[in-house]
Amino acid sequence: MKRWNGWGRTDYSYHFAESSKTFVEKIVGAGQQVPDASLETVLKKVPRSRLPENPSCTTDAEIRLRHARGQSFPDWVAMRYGTVNLFPDAVALPTSQEEIEALLSLAKQGHFNLIPYGGGTSVVGHINIEDADTPTLSVDLGNYNQLIHLDAISNTATFGAGVRGPDMEDALKTHGFRFGHYPQSHEFSTLGGWIASRSVGTQCYYYGRIEQLFLGGRLHTPQGTLEMPPFSASAAGPDLRQFVLGSEGRMGILSQATVRISPLPEFEHFYGVFYPDWESGFAALREMVQARLDVSMLRLLDRFETETTLQLSGKEKLVSLADKGLRILGMGEERCMMLFAITGTAAGAHATLRQMQHIARKHHGFVEKSMIGKMWFDSRFTTPYLRNNLWESGFALDTLESVFPWSKVAAVKDEVEAALFNGLQDENERLIVFSHLSHMYTDGASLYVTYLFRRTADADQTLERWKKLKKAASEVIVRNHGTISHQHGVGIDHRPYLPIEKGALGMEGMRNFYSTFDPTGIMNPGKLYTDGKQ
Repeated sequence: MKRWNGWGRTDYSYHFAESSKTFVEKIVGAGQQVPDASLETVLKKVPRSRLPENPSCTTDAEIRLRHARGQSFPDWVAMRYGTVNLFPDAVALPTSQEEIEALLSLAKQGHFNLIPYGGGTSVVGHINIEDADTPTLSVDLGNYNQLIHLDAISNTATFGAGVRGPDMEDALKTHGFRFGHYPQSHEFSTLGGWIASRSVGTQCYYYGRIEQLFLGGRLHTPQGTLEMPPFSASAAGPDLRQFVLGSEGRMGILSQATVRISPLPEFEHFYGVFYPDWESGFAALREMVQARLDVSMLRLLDRFETETTLQLSGKEKLVSLADKGLRILGMGEERCMMLFAITGTAAGAHATLRQMQHIARKHHGFVEKSMIGKMWFDSRFTTPYLRNNLWESGFALDTLESVFPWSKVAAVKDEVEAALFNGLQDENERLIVFSHLSHMYTDGASLYVTYLFRRTADADQTLERWKKLKKAASEVIVRNHGTISHQHGVGIDHRPYLPIEKGALGMEGMRNFYSTFDPTGIMNPGKLYTDGKQ
């Protein structure tokens, strides 16, 4: 069963070694272990539904609670401390397009809001209720998850939008295919959610970003159904698919999507590279990307993330042996780690590996072919569970991300980290802050920053600490003309910064376009922009 107030399944726990806890405490101090609010306590806060009874909906208190919040930091505070105070009045679990259309009709007639719900993995408030005065129905697409059609000749497939990542891959694997979209939330996130938030997978160089994979689909809006034929390409005016991508539920409910798929690869392997310092790794990374080497994943961790990743792995003996070996190779305290994957044919893979090794060695890198890449691959979907362990030990963790040109990204990284390091100085609190470059382009790279700080016994104080840190880092990003989100979307948390990126005319155009499909504003109000305000 899925946890109601944390990440992941209840039957899995990340191995959080005592040495890992000691490592964190040495930097930020001992954490304060505060008991979570119990499920029973929070359920008592769920009010009576304001919606009329409907056979396709449930008003069960626990189901409503489980659809009230996602995985953003404010969501964790609300659920863990028991301060959540807004709940959907009911939850619908449609199994057909007819049911979806009936729900939209009811919402229009009854003047209540609808929030599309995929996997509940949003980290920026996509599924949160903003309008307390209007009844809200959460529309869970979890039952609309079938493989509808597969074209093995054209390499395309059509799925119900509620299909989760693992189920999608299982369905395709039986036919010899793979979708290959692997965000860290892959275990629970859905195809519809990826499209609505413009998600990016870790192996996007080979398989593509979601906007490259999304060919078409069916969107049910309050004004009718928008059919998007799955054209390979079209010059027939603006591409309406681009308006659906990143729309965050403001236009309607996506019931199905047609996507590009790939045959199962002949070869796939993950590797690690150690460099003596960040400058060497950064130079190698840029050269690899701009040479357009045929990798499926590429990531560069700074020295703090390299050290933290090894320390929090809980593999003390392995880490000790690795440390000794790397020091012999001249990799000391400043070392940083690169991860990369090669996917495709065996012949092509060997050629790419030779090129990667050549550039790595040119920049004094040591390529490790077996252990490091496997460790990352094995834990790529379980690492989010560590957030549970840290929270229960008294530590709060969050992330933020953007993208900058190669000429700016290293300097902005330092500026963002400094803003976070100094963000709680007035409370004499220390932080752990580290970064990696996670998705690369010939003109720039995505900066992904993780920060950890101590939480308190008071929910408001803990949330206020996060707000200060988030604001400080976000202001650095927009001041340096970076996007407020490379992969997490806008939701509520990034909403204040979107007008800076889009401009007043852009925001007005976006509102006007979405109002064509939802003139009364019943679809996921408050996301992307505040309704009726700039």
